[in-house]
Amino acid sequence: MIAGHDMAVEQFEGAWRAGTLHHAWLLAGPKGVGKVTFARAAATRILADAAGPPVDLPGLETPEDHPTARLIEARSHPDMRWLERLENEKTGALARSITVNQVRGLADLFDLTPSMSAWRAVVIDAADDLEKSAANALLKMLEEPPANCLFLLVSHAPGRLLPTIRSRCRLLSFQPLGDDVMASVLETQLPSVSAAERSRIIAKAGGSVGRAMAFAALDLAKLQDAAVRILREGDLTNGRRSDLAIELGRKGATERYAAFLDLVPSLIANQARGLQGRELERALDAYAQSRELAALAPRLSLDPASTVFQLGGILASIGARPVP
Repeated sequence: MIAGHDMAVEQFEGAWRAGTLHHAWLLAGPKGVGKVTFARAAATRILADAAGPPVDLPGLETPEDHPTARLIEARSHPDMRWLERLENEKTGALARSITVNQVRGLADLFDLTPSMSAWRAVVIDAADDLEKSAANALLKMLEEPPANCLFLLVSHAPGRLLPTIRSRCRLLSFQPLGDDVMASVLETQLPSVSAAERSRIIAKAGGSVGRAMAFAALDLAKLQDAAVRILREGDLTNGRRSDLAIELGRKGATERYAAFLDLVPSLIANQARGLQGRELERALDAYAQSRELAALAPRLSLDPASTVFQLGGILASIGARPVP
């Protein structure tokens, strides 16, 4: 079920029903608001409708027992590919990027006749993770797309993509979810969590279900409180950012560290909304710095403790003003 993005569903479904479906769609918006869910649902519905039996459900819903839905859930549909950073079998860590070989591997999909219907689908999660050569290889495919092929590019920072890739995609914008939608989703996803605790999580999650789930599973509320304190009060002695660096630099803190990288830019963005003049300029500069560092750190395997300390310094540079 796609919650809170009725307009995106209507635009995509309308194009499919009218026979004017664009070959490439850029699903752009913050992390954790449902872009990947949308991509999976859209690809499933297109391939299911094309292969049959016909789907008689609203929007982009497809019955779970539909043959196409079962194959996609098992990641074994012969006419679909899902590109994402691969896991290192020895270390369990994700690769820094989606490689050019992964993109070139799509030739196996396009060189063969589709198996289930005339349509094929590719989901890239996330296009932000494409290495430069991989982005260029994808661009060539988007410039001369195979017939009846659907590309769905998930992006958390579309401004970082090649302009030529953006220009060849139809944009679907995904905004943070409203509190009512968040409450409905979390009631299903976190049934054992009290209503009061869910409300507290919603207040901190900024309209992101992904972040809300991380708050519940990784105790991110503690990290956010520490980051907000630096943002509000500064860190003249470096003690606060040092404590965060020590906590997130430990072995076993990989998931909390990754979540913190995502958290800091959003906190600064919230702060910027309440500022004007030079304070706003300083916050926007800090936002750009934090986004760049958060994006580069995993790709370059930067030391987590040093990265967190540097992010703490960016937070402290903004000034002591209340956080919305």
